[in-house]
Amino acid sequence: MTQAPPAPQVVRRRHDREIIALAVPAFGALVAEPLFVLADSAIVGHLGTRRLAGLGIASALLTTAVSVFVFLAYATTAAVARRVGAGDLRAAIRQGMDGIWLALLLGAAVIVLTLPAAPGLVDLFGASSTAAPYAVTYLRISALGIPAMLVVLAATGVLRGLQDTKTPLYVAVAGFVANAALNAALVYGAGLGIAGSAWGTVIAQCAMAVVYLRVVVRGARRHGASLRPDAAGIRASAHAGAPLLVRTLSLRAILLIATAVAARLGDADVAAHQIILSLWSLLAFALDAIAIAGQAIIGRYLGAGDTMGARNACRRMVEWGIAAGVVLGVLVILARPVFLPLFTSDTAVTGAALPALVIVALSQPISGIVFVLDGVLMGAGDGPYLAGAMLLTLAVFAPAALLVPALGGGLTAVWAAMTLMMAVRMLTLWLRARSGRWLVTGATR
Repeated sequence: MTQAPPAPQVVRRRHDREIIALAVPAFGALVAEPLFVLADSAIVGHLGTRRLAGLGIASALLTTAVSVFVFLAYATTAAVARRVGAGDLRAAIRQGMDGIWLALLLGAAVIVLTLPAAPGLVDLFGASSTAAPYAVTYLRISALGIPAMLVVLAATGVLRGLQDTKTPLYVAVAGFVANAALNAALVYGAGLGIAGSAWGTVIAQCAMAVVYLRVVVRGARRHGASLRPDAAGIRASAHAGAPLLVRTLSLRAILLIATAVAARLGDADVAAHQIILSLWSLLAFALDAIAIAGQAIIGRYLGAGDTMGARNACRRMVEWGIAAGVVLGVLVILARPVFLPLFTSDTAVTGAALPALVIVALSQPISGIVFVLDGVLMGAGDGPYLAGAMLLTLAVFAPAALLVPALGGGLTAVWAAMTLMMAVRMLTLWLRARSGRWLVTGATR
């Protein structure tokens, strides 16, 4: 006698529990990450404008460098989750170790390139002669912590693949607290100035990496997984991450183009753009938390050979993405009178920001679908398609955005182009999800 399949509402409740269990801690960890820069800015800001300007330039360079390698987390999550679904925890952790070794190699390469190139990179950002020395000092010291930052990315991917997003939350919160305390002690107590802030961040990042490594090493010993570097495994991790690197670089290009176009519109427009972009990034953290849950859950289902479970989970997460987008959009509309005065009292800036803010609010359900399907396809290891889709999106967005100064429309038109970009992404991701070609089962893709 065959057992009847579970009722649809039972399946939905099961997926809801999985999504909540993974997404809520992931959101907390995501929000904690930008607080590092915020804490540094708050402490260094009291040292003077030149030092704060130097910190701003160096932080932008560091953030860009680290964000380029976010594939270390994404690709590792998908690969580890597949092996978890296949029931091979030993191979899952071995796969994670390959990602960590790749992170160390990339981090060492970044140090070698950054230390001598620091003055040139700072000049490229147009730093003033008074701010440049502080930017170079902060950049050179902080670059020493990049290997630790990349290890944190890769190890976070390992734990997410193991269906654990709570440990990254605890480590991120502890790291933020340690970073703030060390910055205050070294900047003011030891009198090291901006160098103290950089060293505090390096120490905090290294401590976080050590904690992650202890967790992963403990798991490796428990399941008999080798900790030694494996050239073939490292190459496989790099190969899996390469398409996601293309995807990330394309997205960064889109954001840089949007900022460059806003800058051509005038000071008020670019100031308003920065405010809106900050809000857009914060909203992205909330939606990305569901995407992270998607990476872990989808990878596990496909590793177990359960295509129906993967489809059902995908459908439910899309519903979550739409609902979250609607809620966030409503909150943006309601918070407009309070949000903008937090950043500026300039009526020209608020006048440019208000209509663009409405566009951001209305586009949040689209963003919800995009982030979720992006996470689903990452969890499926569908990196080559994601790379191609993002290149297509860049090809559509770039001319639309670059025509704004000539055609008019101001900042509102820039954010209309951003919404067009998200709509193109939604279409490409939806077509792929609907095709079912991403449903490739097995412990490896």
